[in-house]
Amino acid sequence: MDYSRTLLIVDDCREDRETYRRYLLKDSQQSYCILEAESAEEGLILCQKVACDVILLDFQLPEMNGLEFLDELRQNYSSLPVIMLTAYGDEAIAVQAMKIGAQDYLAKNHLKPDILQLAVRSALERSHLQTQLKKTQERQRLIATIALRIRQSLELEQILKTAILEIQKLLNCDRVVVCRFEETANNLLGSDGHSLKVQHQKVCYQLGTQNDQQSSLSNICEVGNYSNGLDSGINDNLEIPIILGSPKPDLATPWGLLVVYQYTQERQWHPEEVEMLKQVSVQLALAIQQAELLAKTQVALEEEKKLNALKSQIIATVSHEYRTPLAAILAAASTMKLYGEQLETTKQQRFLQLIENKSRYMSRLVDDMLTLSRFEQQKADFNPIPLDIPKFFAALLEEYRQNISDLHEFSLKQTGNFQDFSADHKLLKKIFDNLLSNAVKYSPDGGKIKINIIGQGLQVLVHIQDEGIGIPQDEQSSIFQSFRRGSNIDTIPGTGLGLSIVSAGIELHGGEISLKSQLGKGTKVTVILPKLSRQEYPSP
Repeated sequence: MDYSRTLLIVDDCREDRETYRRYLLKDSQQSYCILEAESAEEGLILCQKVACDVILLDFQLPEMNGLEFLDELRQNYSSLPVIMLTAYGDEAIAVQAMKIGAQDYLAKNHLKPDILQLAVRSALERSHLQTQLKKTQERQRLIATIALRIRQSLELEQILKTAILEIQKLLNCDRVVVCRFEETANNLLGSDGHSLKVQHQKVCYQLGTQNDQQSSLSNICEVGNYSNGLDSGINDNLEIPIILGSPKPDLATPWGLLVVYQYTQERQWHPEEVEMLKQVSVQLALAIQQAELLAKTQVALEEEKKLNALKSQIIATVSHEYRTPLAAILAAASTMKLYGEQLETTKQQRFLQLIENKSRYMSRLVDDMLTLSRFEQQKADFNPIPLDIPKFFAALLEEYRQNISDLHEFSLKQTGNFQDFSADHKLLKKIFDNLLSNAVKYSPDGGKIKINIIGQGLQVLVHIQDEGIGIPQDEQSSIFQSFRRGSNIDTIPGTGLGLSIVSAGIELHGGEISLKSQLGKGTKVTVILPKLSRQEYPSP
């Protein structure tokens, strides 16, 4: 049997009221709590005091007829089902009653128990369906409104903030939290013996009812009427997963949880509230997907923009830097071709040396461009091998001593333990070749170039100090960027690529680089490289 319904009989005839009561109490499918009123005024007062489910209304009442009663009732209770009863059976009255809002119209002289019982049950069922329809429509309207507000922004933080504010208003709860799963996951064994991947959670964003505060996604914004931590003091909470991607479980991606907390009082979540929260989570998932797609697109566009800028800069640099050495090579080659037999051997050697030096410079420029491009596209080769660092520097300095003027003096000092050190030999040579080349090039008046290598417990430190022109203080923080050169270089040739390649190469080794410089007194560069075995290096 269904739960009891409250039924009001408004009829001035006591015998008729008794008859209706007797008929209805015999209904085996529905139970009733029956109230009675002898007049229209008494019936309207009872409607105000008691929540009625259905009314049996006599058409002919002393102070007003049933149509007038119904018209006044509808002003405050538009959806309350009413069944009109009359002794006359007038079809015109029946039509008029149905237009005003009566659910049904019955003639008293033909009334039987089963007819009355069926009429009342049908009126209750229609009222229930209408109420459910209105609730569904209202729920869909609310969900559509919330979805529109959530999607008004494509920024993830704003989307989450809007969602939790709207949910808090919708459910009138103490606190709403959006939890995002961590990237890492643990494999556990489920009760059925199958492997389960359980992801950890972290709070991304949350709001409560008080202290309107904000925080970034990586921090917790704790507001609300609680004080003992995230979970203590909770009477009840509701958790709904946020699923990205396909509705098919095997293709969907769990993004996180939408959690609603209740602290101040116990609360049983109604199925309609759960369903509404599920629908909001679907809309939130769609908005998150759009935000993440936009973020990826923006990153891709920014990367494309950087690559295009790099290509343009490379073309401009090559065009500019190639012009002077090419002109010198062409001039020397033309002179050798036209007057080679007439030139002295020393002059011939000088022209050939010029052609070789300029060709090496151009080759190195192309090599730097290609290296930088590989770093920018994250395609650089990286093959660390065990390396004797003192021997490496001794060989590198020997090459420099053979190719530089007597104006520069190299000194190498080494202390500490250099065992268990691995590095990419080719890349490391390029790194320190650039640093030593800069030390020589930007010391045009010569001077000492000191190299100090220190082997410590888990790292190797390399200090390279010159007595050159130095770098302006306000330019030192940006000097490792591509195509950046000091404003005091005057006519010293260069492309601004060396230090950016050095920085990228050291980063690939897991190391660090820093410098201290003073105008007119020189520059000291410090490189820190970790002692890692080949297996310990992460994939580039």
